Amino acid sequence: RAMLFLLLPLLAALFQGGFEESISYHLMQTSSFYNHSWVHVGSGWLGELQTHRWNSSSNAIIYLYPWSRGNFSNKELMYVERLFQLYFNEHQDYYISQLMFKGEFPFIVTAGCELHSGKGFLGFKQVALQGQDFMSFQNETFLPSPEGGEKAQEACKLLNFNEAYTQRLHRLLSDTCPRFTLGLLDAGKAHLQRRVKPETWLSSGPSPGPGHLLLVCHVSGFYPKHVWVMWMRGELQEQEGTQRGDILPNADGTWYLQATLDVAAEEAAGLACRVKHSSLGGQDLLLHWGGKSGTQAGDGGISSSRV
Repeated sequence: RAMLFLLLPLLAALFQGGFEESISYHLMQTSSFYNHSWVHVGSGWLGELQTHRWNSSSNAIIYLYPWSRGNFSNKELMYVERLFQLYFNEHQDYYISQLMFKGEFPFIVTAGCELHSGKGFLGFKQVALQGQDFMSFQNETFLPSPEGGEKAQEACKLLNFNEAYTQRLHRLLSDTCPRFTLGLLDAGKAHLQRRVKPETWLSSGPSPGPGHLLLVCHVSGFYPKHVWVMWMRGELQEQEGTQRGDILPNADGTWYLQATLDVAAEEAAGLACRVKHSSLGGQDLLLHWGGKSGTQAGDGGISSSRV
């Protein structure tokens, strides 16, 4: 708690800089039964940024950024890595494959902590059953989900019988995970607080029908994730038919988005795509469909065109 108090200014700066949602660190594991044995794929995420990967061949943590070690010492990191090795090589095989799943279908385990509430979380989902919950972990106790049926109840009884295991897991989620997350935020603040301007361009997509155009506004390479994109008539009239796709990650940790508009061909003139992002210093990008390039300061925007 003392460390959290000391890092409150950092947390405030991160929230102002694009962390609209609560900050969490979580581990995600996908396990499947293949060639008479379990195959585990693991990764670690600070929010939606992947910071770690588990190398199943060497049984070691891969740190994806120079700051991915946070402020933990090598001794602490080796201890955490040893816990993962025990989990994947011993606990996993016994607790999971022998009782809960027996090689019948893959599953996903998500575990981590959320800094706003200070709570840890852990849950199992069954991939083959539309991602239904199987069981969760709360207050040093595994709890079966209603969808898990008798198999989940039996699994929880076995797991809860090992008090040393549940107590260690509780400490990892309630103490180790928050401390590690705060260390990541501190060590990676230069990376996390950076601003990367988007690259933008316009194109036409597949024709929606006779006499119609599909206008596509591409916005790529921006960071942080939050962005506003809208097709406009002129500079003020928003087009309600704008369809925004999911914000997708690029390989370099930046983001990509496209916004489309189905419009009658004769009505395309005068349309523009407007982009707002924190990296633009209060000026919007305004891309005119077939128009001239220009610049507007202040509340207007930066105008350009590319068709």
